[in-house]
Amino acid sequence: METAENKGLVYEFGRFVLDPNERTLFSDGSPLHLPAREFETLLLLVENNGRALSKDEMIAAIWKDAFVEEGNLAKQISRLRKILNTDDEQFIETIPKHGYRFSADLRVAYSDNADPVILEKRTVNRISLKYQDGTEEKLLPVAENAIRPPGRRSLGFLFTALLFALLGGVFYLWYISTSDDSVGVSGIRSVAVLPFKPVSGDDSDEYLRLGLTDTLITKLSSLKHFVVRPTNAVRKYGSQDALSSGRELGVDAVLDGNVQRVGQQVRVTVQLVSVKDGRVLWGGKFDEKFTDLFNVQDTIAEQVARALEVGLTGDDKRLLAKHYTTNPEAHYAYVRGRFAWNKRTVKDLNEALVHFKDAIAKDPNYALAYAGLADTYSLLADYRGGPAVELYDKAKEAAVKALALDDTLAEAHTSLAYINMYRFWDWQAAESGYRRAIELNPNYSTAHHWYSEYLSAMGRFDEALTEIRRAKEIDPLSLVINAGEVWVLYYARRYDEAIDQGHKLMELDPEFTEVNEYLKRCYDQKGQYREAIAARQRRRKLAGVDAAETPVLKRAANANSHEEYWKSRLEQEIEDARTEPPAPFDMAEIYAQIGDRDKAFEWLEKAFESRNYLIMYLRVAPNLDPLRSDPRFTEILVRTGLS
Repeated sequence: METAENKGLVYEFGRFVLDPNERTLFSDGSPLHLPAREFETLLLLVENNGRALSKDEMIAAIWKDAFVEEGNLAKQISRLRKILNTDDEQFIETIPKHGYRFSADLRVAYSDNADPVILEKRTVNRISLKYQDGTEEKLLPVAENAIRPPGRRSLGFLFTALLFALLGGVFYLWYISTSDDSVGVSGIRSVAVLPFKPVSGDDSDEYLRLGLTDTLITKLSSLKHFVVRPTNAVRKYGSQDALSSGRELGVDAVLDGNVQRVGQQVRVTVQLVSVKDGRVLWGGKFDEKFTDLFNVQDTIAEQVARALEVGLTGDDKRLLAKHYTTNPEAHYAYVRGRFAWNKRTVKDLNEALVHFKDAIAKDPNYALAYAGLADTYSLLADYRGGPAVELYDKAKEAAVKALALDDTLAEAHTSLAYINMYRFWDWQAAESGYRRAIELNPNYSTAHHWYSEYLSAMGRFDEALTEIRRAKEIDPLSLVINAGEVWVLYYARRYDEAIDQGHKLMELDPEFTEVNEYLKRCYDQKGQYREAIAARQRRRKLAGVDAAETPVLKRAANANSHEEYWKSRLEQEIEDARTEPPAPFDMAEIYAQIGDRDKAFEWLEKAFESRNYLIMYLRVAPNLDPLRSDPRFTEILVRTGLS
């Protein structure tokens, strides 16, 4: 015998179908996933079709045990009217000084199957459901034209309406008893899109899952309403529980899902979950052809934004519908390139080059891949992975190509700004580029990170700290960005804070190489020579370079004076130069500290000619303080545009 518990009840009015089981409103067969409170408001109105509900009654039912003002209800009603009402149909009426009434020719139907995907082919009193396996089922109506406004009721209708109201009331009471008492989801300010998981454990379609994850992150990051963790931050959370991942990432909500591919068909299941209480804010299931997967990505991104009660502007909708490439394999190559790029070693940067070039080969119009290529050449120049001038010029060529393909790409503006900063010392163009990138995508952490470097070089340290901390807010677990804060604090001469931040970063990842260079510089300034040499040796060991503690280094670590320490450092650098080329800017700093100005300027000239990336910090570098009164220092500042 069938009971109410195994029925899938649906309401139909006008061009709409309201499905309480799926918590979805369908318009002409297309799903409109309303935010939770909007759905509850509409459901309450529909269940009481034809009856005037007072504002107090509605607030008590929708916001159980929570205090809200009438404005909250008015806001929900206004949004619903924008969706439902047309010139020909006005479903929600305002009852002056009382409340609201839903008035429609309402039909009620039910189905044994509680998992419909698409509602379509509505007739006067029947609805057809189309399921994922391709079958269709006719829904049996509870009563023909079952619920109507006052004045058109029959005795049979009244009995059916009472029965259905009872069943609907049971469902509604169950729902609100299991729901959070908080008001809406507008408090969500940060989201993480977790790596999509394979359904069966088969990882052969890893590129499909990674591509889907990265695309959704890119789309949602383009919105200015909330912070989205970047791809590199979430990559390691592929197999971890969604809520614990969300807590580690420090976000308010996570988008979690899985992907299954059978031949050319792809099934995507996804849900948006509140990290605070585990409540599902929105969920969806999608079956598409592999070639139509980009449509699924667009739909998911838009529905997530709507579930978070984000009012999407026309520009927002265009950004969500934007496709950077239509070639999934090109996108996968790009994702792998960015992953290798973020490791920040010469070996990994060369691997990133291979992936970005592969992405471009698969899609020659892929602007993001050109931006990735530009960033890789730039960092190879900084990390002494080849001739700096040649690498920067290749980087500029790639960045200009990216902007020619897409002038609205924040990544490309950031790439070119970095090149203008480090290669061409065009400070005005660099700042304009960073500002434009942040305007286009406030969630692009690299733009904030590199802009903080620019601001540090200009001596604008408060602004620099604001930018690097904004980058940390977006990507709090990024090793590179956390190290960036140490870098800014060093140039701001806040050495104790820099050291404290560096130690926190080492706890996060003891094998992260770059932070040791920054710590060494801070210890140099504080006269903590033993700690400085230890940081130097850790960096060399992690970089795979000989880290044996020579007698000279032992003498430096135990130095009793500033002069003894720096002379020992110079002696070691000369010894190392037999097997590896010396860094010209570092040599200039050492000679400046020793007091040999002529040698210091000789090495500064070499750094200038080779476009060494540290030249941009001439104005603020602590180790160059002994040179600042020399006219030659003023001259080099003029030549770099830093005077």
